[in-house]
Amino acid sequence: MIFLILTIVISLVFWALRLMDRAVENQEFSLMLAGFLVASSAAAMVGVYFLMSDYVSFVAQSGDAFDRYDTALLESDFPSWLDSTMP
Repeated sequence: MIFLILTIVISLVFWALRLMDRAVENQEFSLMLAGFLVASSAAAMVGVYFLMSDYVSFVAQSGDAFDRYDTALLESDFPSWLDSTMP
């Protein structure tokens, strides 16, 4: 998965540099703006990838913690005031 994202980001950066090079040659502001937007999208992809990888590892680790909590809660003795037998 990382190689696919890395390939996409590298191709976006290459495309942005080509757009900016043409903008300098032709002195066009619109091509420079387009190159900046493409480069920004590549940076955003990298940022989202790192944020999501941290989130996914957190969720994967917290699932085990919740399973242990549920097991400990079910195996414990209930308090006397919660006992269902009424006098």
